[in-house]
Amino acid sequence: LKYLFLILFGPRLRLSTHSLMHFITASVGLPNFSEFLGVLAVDGVNVVYCDSSSKTFETRQDWMETAFKNNTQLETYKNFCFKNQPVIFRSMIRSLRELFNQSGAHFLQRTGGCEWDENTGEVTGVIQYGYDGEGFIEFDSKTLTWTTLKPEAVILQQAWNKEALITATAAIVTAICPQRLKLYVSTGKSFLQRKVLPSVSLLQKSPSSPISCHATGFYPHRAMMFWRKDGEEVHEGVDHGEILPNNDETSQMSVDLNVSSVTPEDWSRYECVFQLSGVEDSIVTKLNKRVIRTNGMKNQTGVDVPITVAVLVLVLILIAVIGFAAYKKKKGERFK
Repeated sequence: LKYLFLILFGPRLRLSTHSLMHFITASVGLPNFSEFLGVLAVDGVNVVYCDSSSKTFETRQDWMETAFKNNTQLETYKNFCFKNQPVIFRSMIRSLRELFNQSGAHFLQRTGGCEWDENTGEVTGVIQYGYDGEGFIEFDSKTLTWTTLKPEAVILQQAWNKEALITATAAIVTAICPQRLKLYVSTGKSFLQRKVLPSVSLLQKSPSSPISCHATGFYPHRAMMFWRKDGEEVHEGVDHGEILPNNDETSQMSVDLNVSSVTPEDWSRYECVFQLSGVEDSIVTKLNKRVIRTNGMKNQTGVDVPITVAVLVLVLILIAVIGFAAYKKKKGERFK
């Protein structure tokens, strides 16, 4: 589910930004798939998960239990998942299928919440709907209007841009949401503000492919990575990948460098730099053919690693056999 929303909506956060987002997927006609799934995330960390079909509601982080004490937010989220939103989303999907003259399986997504820049205090509301994997309509918290992403969404735009609905929507994303976000960030501070450095590798699919500098296992997900030459950042021939989530709440990212025009003598002038938000020191990896990993996992001598291991195992077996034979011979001579 998390990957699905990352593909649809993409990364949005700046380095100093905190976020509180809910992700919803509702569907009809999809076998073995829940009709309504919801995830609540703080700074990209899943803190609440719900599935209305199986009546599942889970708090994924211990510190969220503390955040839910002495307020009604937990019950609000449960009602949101089991009562209010499933009905609304079913109705919306039914209307959209009629609008597009469709039948069969379809799904509707929504990402909504807020972003708060701790440096400037700026708050940005975020609401976007997607239908069958494509953006459909979104809320602009600066102009306080709904904007269509598909021509067919104009019917919803006209209905939702009425003053009463705009006022209620604006209050949720620019007032209620930031208040909760600040509470959650404060409560989960020790967890959310921890720093985990990644492992960084140089990868290459084939000798003619770009070299990918790949970092995985870092937290928080606010990070930058780039190539530089002689201490200056390189832009030409560089392709930046997106920050993607791992299954353990850490993230991964990569940046590719096209080396087709780089002479062997100039390789030592290039290096990959990884910078994690909140950490002063960077991780610098020199461009070096000896440390590049390829599909064949060849080492610096050009010999495949699996072959090297196999040869080593064979040698050890031969040593064991020879040793055992010598032992048997010696033992036989002793009893003659």
